[in-house]
Order: sequence, then structure tokens, then C-alpha cells
Amino acid sequence: MTTIATAQAISTAAPAAFFAKWADMATWPEWNNDTEWVRLDGPFTQGASGTLKPKGGPEVPFIVERLSDREFVDVSKLIGARLIFDHQVASDTEGTTVTVTVSIEGPLRWFWTRVLGADLAKSVEPDLRALVAAAEAVLV
Repeated sequence: MTTIATAQAISTAAPAAFFAKWADMATWPEWNNDTEWVRLDGPFTQGASGTLKPKGGPEVPFIVERLSDREFVDVSKLIGARLIFDHQVASDTEGTTVTVTVSIEGPLRWFWTRVLGADLAKSVEPDLRALVAAAEAVLV
């Protein structure tokens, strides 16, 4: 597995606010600048599948691989690789820490890292900042 990027932020929003934003996939383009649209086929549960359309790219199928009260992991299926977005939340007296790690695995990860890696690496931190702002704007 190859890690493409990691970003972390501390927020005043509760963890539930982040899960509400992640579950409402139709609104992802509001805080995820690289996404044109996202469709989830059913409820936001572990094992759910959907399709997303990156700006300037083809439609990509994905699956909600893991979902708990502390993490949300979605995996996009590419030819010869899996693009993994690992979202973690933890609460303490400082607030909610949100960590997003983007990684890739599979025999063609070297190819997809060259094609997508730089753009993904540049977008993880600004997208996380926008997500934090969106979560903090909602009372949960």
C-alpha cells in the first residue's frame, strides 16, 4: 500500500456532525472541490456501494468498506488498484480530531499514483478544511 496524503484538523463540531456530512453524499461537492457528484445506492452503511464523478474524470464505483462511530473508509475501484479514503474521528477535551488518509493498493498503484497522486495530495488538506467549516456550521 502507498500513502498518497494525510491531513488532520481539530474542530469544535461533534463527531456526529462529520458523519452527517459524510452520509449526505449528494452534498460532497460543496466541500470536496475535486468532486462533481456522488450517488450512494441505498443507506449509508458498511457495504453500501455508489458511484462518484471526479471533476474532469470518469465515473468511479466505490464501496463503504468500513463504518463505525470512529471511522468511515470508502474505497474507489480503479483498474488494477483500490483508492482508499480513510476518515477517522476522535474526541477529547481539545475537540474533535479528524484525520483523512488517502492511500492506494494493487498491482497498478504505481500508475494511478502518477496519474492521480499529485492532485489528490494537493486537495486533501483544503477539502478537510472545507469539511470542518461545513460541519461546524451545522448544530448536531
